[in-house]
Amino acid sequence: MHDVRTVRAPSMPRLAAASLAGTAIEFYDFFVYGTAAALVLGPLFFPTFSPVAGTLAAFGTFGVGFVARPLGSVLFGHIGDRHGRRPVLVASLLLTGAATVAVGCVPTYDTIGVAAPVLLLGLRFLQGLGLGGEWGGAVLLVAEHAPAERRGLWTSFPQVGPALGFLLANGVVLTLSATLSDAQFAQWGWRVPFWAAGVLATVGLWLRASLTESPGFLELDDHARVPFVEVARDHWRLVLLTAGALAVGYAIFYAVTTWSLAYGTERLGVSRTVMLSCIMAAVLVKGSLTPVAALLGDRYGRRPLCLAGCAAAAVWMFPMVALLATGEPLWMFVGFLGAMIAFITMFAVIAAYLPELYEPRVRCTGAAVGYNLGGVIGGALTPIVATALVEQGGRVPWGVGAYLTGIALLSLGCFALLPETRPVPVAVTAVAEPAMD
Repeated sequence: MHDVRTVRAPSMPRLAAASLAGTAIEFYDFFVYGTAAALVLGPLFFPTFSPVAGTLAAFGTFGVGFVARPLGSVLFGHIGDRHGRRPVLVASLLLTGAATVAVGCVPTYDTIGVAAPVLLLGLRFLQGLGLGGEWGGAVLLVAEHAPAERRGLWTSFPQVGPALGFLLANGVVLTLSATLSDAQFAQWGWRVPFWAAGVLATVGLWLRASLTESPGFLELDDHARVPFVEVARDHWRLVLLTAGALAVGYAIFYAVTTWSLAYGTERLGVSRTVMLSCIMAAVLVKGSLTPVAALLGDRYGRRPLCLAGCAAAAVWMFPMVALLATGEPLWMFVGFLGAMIAFITMFAVIAAYLPELYEPRVRCTGAAVGYNLGGVIGGALTPIVATALVEQGGRVPWGVGAYLTGIALLSLGCFALLPETRPVPVAVTAVAEPAMD
């Protein structure tokens, strides 16, 4: 057994802050691509397509990042379960940051032809690979240091990271969009947020350099030889349930932040600035409420909040698309806000819930694979499916509302089949898998 007495544990606020900052930086990298895909990548990299087909193609490269995320979970989960959570945080940040900077350097179709979208596709895949490892490492490092009775609260800070990353990415795009002409933005302005990722990655590496390994990993003396094999053999039902349960969160988030941005600017004629402002305001509220929802999870349990969030999402999706179709900033914001509140009611507690579901020897792989498979189901397909559904409907995209409601009901059923987890020492105990035979 590793000697844990030689390792001085960091303070929880410092550990949570470092994890939050790193997660925010990695999600900045991931989100800035989604915004660019909604606004400019179609015409620049798929100019021979119609406007709608170009947007679909850009969203297709966006979806590749989600497909890569479970593969990143397997790769970095192996490292996390075999060699520790801390190395995962450094390696994943390096990979995602380097790929993001490279996206900003790719010549457009007019310059190098078909090689441009091919390069874009490859770099997006590397982005997803790195982000697939980030969440598991960041969350587990906090979860396995945190006191059991406040694990939900402390693990909610890495969950604030995506909101901060989104606000930072879109804040940069909003500033450039407001200060540059359309021609300047299309020519070089869209590249600036990608180049900024290099500076942010350097800051993230500095913040994470002093983090210590989690006691949950150091106390293990029986490490899985090939963690993914054990997960696939012994925990496949749990992985599928968690993936299905989390799908609605991804679907909501990317319907609001990516698809609606393209829909509002292209179909409704709303300016980029107005759309981004409405979306960012809703995401800001969502990020602020994350610790509050996590505290409720510590008090009342993880599963009740997840069920409540799914039910709220199922009820709200039709009103959301109706409010979006008005094109009025206030009503669009209200629609987005309701969706984000439903989303965070679930996802604020997920960082505590998933580690408690998996046994320690395969926790990094199992939790991360389940989390990122949910992204494939809910995140990769939603912008593509929603864009296609809009083409078949009228001004109000009822088909999109029906699609999102269906995913919410799927996730509600999956959460209903998962067990509750109570605050127990996460380093030594895991909840048994639900019986489904």
